[in-house]
Amino acid sequence: HEDRERDAAFRGMRFFASLQMADGHWPGDYGGPLFLMPGMLIVCRVAKIEFDEPTRTEMKRYICNVQNPDGGWGLHIEGHSTMFCTVLNYVSLRLLGCASTQAECASARQWIRERGSALAIPSWGKFWLAALGVYDWRGMNPLTPDMWLLPYWLPIHPGRYWCHCRMVYLPMSLLYGMRASAAPDALTLALREELYTEQYDCIKWSRHRHNCCSTDEYFRRPWLQKLFWSVMYAYEWSICFAPLRRILRPLGLREVMFQVDAEDRNTNYIDIGPVNKTLNMLCTWWRAESLRGHTAEFQLKANDAESLADAEAAVARHVERLKDYLWLSEDGMKMQGYNGSQLWDTAFAVQAYAAWPELAAKRFPQTLRAAHAYLDLTQVREDVPQLARTYRHISAGAWPFSTRDHGWPIADCSSEGLKATLALQLDLAGAGLSLKREPLSLTRLEQCVNVILSFQNASGGWATYELSRSYESLEYLNPSEVFGNIMIDYCYVELSSACITALIAFMRAFPSHPREGEAQRAVSAGVRWIMEAQRDDGSWYGSWAVCFTYGTWFGVEALVAAGESLESSTALNRACAFLMAHQREDGSWGESYLSSQDKIYSEAAEGQVVNTSWALMALCRAKWRDASADQSDADAQLRPLQRAADFLVSQQLNDGDWPQQLISGVFNHNCMITYINYRNVFPIWALGEFHRHRRELRAMLAADP
Repeated sequence: HEDRERDAAFRGMRFFASLQMADGHWPGDYGGPLFLMPGMLIVCRVAKIEFDEPTRTEMKRYICNVQNPDGGWGLHIEGHSTMFCTVLNYVSLRLLGCASTQAECASARQWIRERGSALAIPSWGKFWLAALGVYDWRGMNPLTPDMWLLPYWLPIHPGRYWCHCRMVYLPMSLLYGMRASAAPDALTLALREELYTEQYDCIKWSRHRHNCCSTDEYFRRPWLQKLFWSVMYAYEWSICFAPLRRILRPLGLREVMFQVDAEDRNTNYIDIGPVNKTLNMLCTWWRAESLRGHTAEFQLKANDAESLADAEAAVARHVERLKDYLWLSEDGMKMQGYNGSQLWDTAFAVQAYAAWPELAAKRFPQTLRAAHAYLDLTQVREDVPQLARTYRHISAGAWPFSTRDHGWPIADCSSEGLKATLALQLDLAGAGLSLKREPLSLTRLEQCVNVILSFQNASGGWATYELSRSYESLEYLNPSEVFGNIMIDYCYVELSSACITALIAFMRAFPSHPREGEAQRAVSAGVRWIMEAQRDDGSWYGSWAVCFTYGTWFGVEALVAAGESLESSTALNRACAFLMAHQREDGSWGESYLSSQDKIYSEAAEGQVVNTSWALMALCRAKWRDASADQSDADAQLRPLQRAADFLVSQQLNDGDWPQQLISGVFNHNCMITYINYRNVFPIWALGEFHRHRRELRAMLAADP
């Protein structure tokens, strides 16, 4: 067994090392959601930006490849068909030059019409169609830019929203506030006929503000939210409020454009994610149009010092960075859910190699040196300008999810970046690795610790990019029907565990550090939060991957790092019992995305390499062993874990790769996303953890038989 496991780990490391880029990161497919590329194509159509024919061909190929057999498209590549993505991908095919009679278009149009037409598309879809000019702004709930003029102390101020929510609805509110729709052309006039079952000019748009196809509705709007929208709708459309709108609208649009510009500059025109990337690009294009004298219903006033050349330069910078989001793979050209997961994957890869310290240091020194260089390159070195004015958290010392150009600081990315750096500079160096370059200084590591501590909420838990800025009750105003928990930055077990383990790793590396007491208090509060977040069945819900195996791995990691053990911790025993209850006959674990969506453990049809790795890592970190087995026989006590390790070895391909199975990432409970490198990183890591656990148990039994 041991030789097979070591050989599998070596071949896995060798294969994965061959995929590393020259700058030290690992690239990977971060696609999966099917509403991203349509938004980009709509913006490019409005702004008259053309893709070359090979790119258009690959985009069409991707869209057709991920179409469901019933003619529709899901929210993500494994999901059931939804009105949201079926309409948007139908529109995308038409924008890319496909005829309405093409088989894929014909079956999609039939799906749409049989379920109430595009009038039943969710709110984000209504917005995109209105921006293209094939839906009326009166048919959606208001996205009022004037909300940005409210005082910040109000809990509903947009600056208090979770940053992804805030940064999407920010440019949406500008475009809605302008009523910015593309001028009709032959294609959009045809789409007005194709998407609806009644004549476009006869539709009573206001009756469809809350019309959402039942296949799409994940978050059902409460009556309080509908009342709120009715009040805002009156403000937007009633003649009684016209004088007030004439006063506030120019101020609201100006403030929103200021925030859009700040986000563009702070991220080098990448922006926090693909949706607000394309929306911000459309805002800059409409500003240029305003300077040319072309206008929507409400004029967007330019800043005094701004010229048409400046506005056009901003559009050009946006266009240049569109390619950061595009990924060509075997199924075609897609738009990714971020500009990549470069830092995240690299930090995990380093820790996976570090699970085999001697092997990694001896056989893969150049791989590890390059990874260290990327960690050095990617750490954020300064805060963005005007932190408070732009509602941003501190950044200096943090690590982002992807690249330093992107630069948004994230609690767990900072923590995993710190742990990977310490693993390289201490653990792997101790195993014989020579970095042949300057290590990251203590000052830079301290900056990261400062950021991690600044992210902790009063509850003891950690959220994602910022502190939680408002109340959970704000979720009653969630304007999206298809995503859950988007309004504020919630605390998560994964984020909290990553921060706890990073702080503990730093304290162990630098004992008696001046901030040791502060870090210890943060860890204690975080562990209490982790314990409170544990579910009755012993698991933790994973919010950023599928699902309970992932969350439970993080929960166990935090408790073990903080000194908990199976001998003393009820929480650890319950977590291990949960995992063991779900091990399959072949030794594996396997969850489908329904675990995330329904928040109930959902078995996949077959064992999954990634889920098995997470479960095995959790059990090894907890030092689990079978209490019913012969207590003098290490192999007998670890037989269930051996079966898991055997499964991982058996699934490995001849070249050292592991097969791509079900989608493993998730956000906002309901939308899945691909982490292509998980299938390589986590089996290596899990086999290393099992190797260490078995060695330590044998040594313990030998010392005290």
